[in-house]
Amino acid sequence: MTDTFPHRPRNGRLMSALIGGALGALLLTPFSLAQAETDVVRFGTPQWPGATVKSEVARQLLDTLGYRATLQEASPSILLESMVSGDLDINMALWRPSQSDMLDPRLEAGELIEVVKNIDGARFQLAVPEYVWDAGVHSMADLAEHAERFDRTFYGIEPGNVGNELMHKAITNDTYDLEGWRVAASSVTGMMSQVASDISNDQWIAFLGWEPHWMNVDFDIRYLEDPENLWGDASSVSSVVASDFAEHHPNVIAFLKNMVVPIAVQNQWVYAYSREEQPLETVAADWIQSHPERVNAWLEGVTTADGDTRAQDAYQASR
Repeated sequence: MTDTFPHRPRNGRLMSALIGGALGALLLTPFSLAQAETDVVRFGTPQWPGATVKSEVARQLLDTLGYRATLQEASPSILLESMVSGDLDINMALWRPSQSDMLDPRLEAGELIEVVKNIDGARFQLAVPEYVWDAGVHSMADLAEHAERFDRTFYGIEPGNVGNELMHKAITNDTYDLEGWRVAASSVTGMMSQVASDISNDQWIAFLGWEPHWMNVDFDIRYLEDPENLWGDASSVSSVVASDFAEHHPNVIAFLKNMVVPIAVQNQWVYAYSREEQPLETVAADWIQSHPERVNAWLEGVTTADGDTRAQDAYQASR
């Protein structure tokens, strides 16, 4: 999977390397021995809005429990290497099957541990507006029949993205009779502008869709069936930790196992942060304070960092 995976940060919104901690450069640097205490938790996240907000919510909750939690952004490959080298502890944004090739060897070597699938219902495949679906286009096998209406074009994001490559492969292999189609590559912003324009004019468009993303909030879209399984198995997102961290932080592991996020919740986070451009810390803090039922479920069986207080009691005291 490339570093241009769908969930990109909006322009002008690169976070500092450490959120909630000292400002630092984006490049990962080793932490000193003085910082390597049991209450230090170092999150890493790729620069994708959904992953960033999810990680910030987790970071703020652990801060409430007495941990000293930080959040650092970098590319997926750098994050995994930094976890293996001991410079980061947790990554909550490992997508399957797209990132399986880079993750599985590290799991098999015992360097990392996959804790939980933290998103239920993630998707990454070709999508169309609902009115196109209602007209009878339910599958990629239906596209060729309506080639003229689609102008024989798929709209994707940056060249080299795994979604673009899958569409190119379908065209090259003439899967679903798609020979002669093309992929219009663009930025995420450019593609979404095209989608918005075409939907406002009831034009037919087939484009790279994914969930969680604010497109699922703003537009009525449907994901096409894929009888040939070009897009692979259903997408999932996992929380992964460094093996040494898991051994020494069973309380944090218990929290991570609990923190499974409904797709609708993460869509809301992405919308507030990426679409409405609310500050990251505000999006996370407001949601934490206004959703006690969900937060209490995530804190079930968890304690504060010192082990003296139930996490649910500490959360209630912070509200």
